[in-house]
Amino acid sequence: MTIADQSVGRTRDGMRHFQFLVVGNAVSAYGSYLDMVALNLFAYALTGSAWQTGLIMALRLATGFLTGFGAGTLVSRFDRKRIMVTSDVTQALALIVLVLAPAVTQVWLLYLVAVVSGAGATLTNVALRSSIPEIVGQDQRVRANALLATGRSIAMVAGFASAGVLIATLGYSGAFLIDAGAFLFSAVNLARLPITTRGSESESGPGSESESGPGSESQVPGVLAAQLTALRYLRLTPILLALISLRAIDAFGSASHNVGLPVLSTALDPEHPATFVSQFWATWAIGNIVAQRAVARWATRTGRSVGERAFALGAALMSIAFILTFTAPPMPLAILVAAMAGIADGFTEIAYTTRLQSAPDEQRGHVFGFSAMAENLGFGVGMVACSFLLERFSPLTVVTTFHGLAVLLALAMVVALSLRRWSRK
Repeated sequence: MTIADQSVGRTRDGMRHFQFLVVGNAVSAYGSYLDMVALNLFAYALTGSAWQTGLIMALRLATGFLTGFGAGTLVSRFDRKRIMVTSDVTQALALIVLVLAPAVTQVWLLYLVAVVSGAGATLTNVALRSSIPEIVGQDQRVRANALLATGRSIAMVAGFASAGVLIATLGYSGAFLIDAGAFLFSAVNLARLPITTRGSESESGPGSESESGPGSESQVPGVLAAQLTALRYLRLTPILLALISLRAIDAFGSASHNVGLPVLSTALDPEHPATFVSQFWATWAIGNIVAQRAVARWATRTGRSVGERAFALGAALMSIAFILTFTAPPMPLAILVAAMAGIADGFTEIAYTTRLQSAPDEQRGHVFGFSAMAENLGFGVGMVACSFLLERFSPLTVVTTFHGLAVLLALAMVVALSLRRWSRK
């Protein structure tokens, strides 16, 4: 057997194993989305305080942001598969403890669950994204990212759609136990898969990040060293830093429509405020899945990847679609706009992840950790800012301002990349 045949065989095995991983990750994502709804409702039912409910949500976001500081170090030094399994098991145990705990302690345990959920989601996200090129090979990462994103999109629709029914039927305890079961299924599924999540030349020892010496990152505390390592690499590849910056601004804009959609839906139909939101996200999800499958087929047929300009154009289109949503167009046009938002969102997710995965394995974990930190920061700041502004301005004004910033930055990136390509020619 030739070396080429062996490489093809490894790629085929890696993709087959990755498909099983996608199933487990989708089940885990279903638990996360169900948990997102159930935990927020349970927090309000238990405390009767909108302030405490918001604080628990903010704590979850803040934990995700802070975890991004150290996630790069963890996934670069330790086995990524073990990190993902541990994250799933820990989230499951936290939910089980919450269900079994006496009612008097459940209020305080909610804060613990928020911390565990925020940290676990970030660690799993960073570890999995940075592992994909090692599992399936660099040439298959577009297809793999599309499969993963499709599974998560389906899980999101299922999680949000079933949350109300499950909570009404089984209560909060039953919903939390289903969440825990989803995380445990993902952990067992992943643990049994014979996959490689690290590059063959990557070292996992504590001193693998850099050589010792004056001013090196090995002399700096681990959390700060991770960011210095990522920034040093990103300084040498400014296009990645630009992509992460646009992604952070995109997350900042996304906060506005996440907070604004319930306000808009209530204004459109005060008696049935959930109708428009449900229709919008269902249509968005369909467009999201269609885009992901189309990109996967295109990448398989052509063997090409999605470029930076295409990502920036997709980000601009997505923000424009969300702005148009808040103009309250007629229903046929609203469905079209929601589908356009989903298509653009699905496309940019694959383009962004695939581009960051082109980083060397020893730097990839740090890059994704830095990205997670930037995305959580953008979304968290956006949530606080738009919640404040929606008390004073209309949802259309707030969303246009937030997403308009993303459109301007995206178009500026398209112009800069086009000029760079023109100058090279």
